[in-house]
Amino acid sequence: MKKSIGTDFLLCGLCGWCMECFWTGLSSILHHKDRELSCRTSVWMFPIYGMAALLGPIGRRLNGLPAVIRGGIYTCMIYFAEYTTGSLLKKHHACPWDYSKSRFHYKGLIRFDYAPAWFLVGLFYERLLLVRR
Repeated sequence: MKKSIGTDFLLCGLCGWCMECFWTGLSSILHHKDRELSCRTSVWMFPIYGMAALLGPIGRRLNGLPAVIRGGIYTCMIYFAEYTTGSLLKKHHACPWDYSKSRFHYKGLIRFDYAPAWFLVGLFYERLLLVRR
């Protein structure tokens, strides 16, 4: 497979969808006692997760920095993308998530208690994209 931003976009989009299905499926059993582990996602999420392909070039520039710094930068970038895309989709009544019932939300678009998860997701995408190079 040719290594390009396009293939990275597809790979990140698919991995993001899989992670979201796992996360929401796990949540369904923990919060709703759903033994089927039903998951929930949206077609909009594919391009949003696909944008993680942009972490590849950034990850190469951050190479050599401690993981805590790289992960922190990725977390901020993910929050920026989540807020920006969520705001745009919300204007068109198409945002698939609403965190307004969460204690640690900002405008219902981002959850600060998800920071550890986004930290790990950022480092996962870094590894995924850098190993391919």
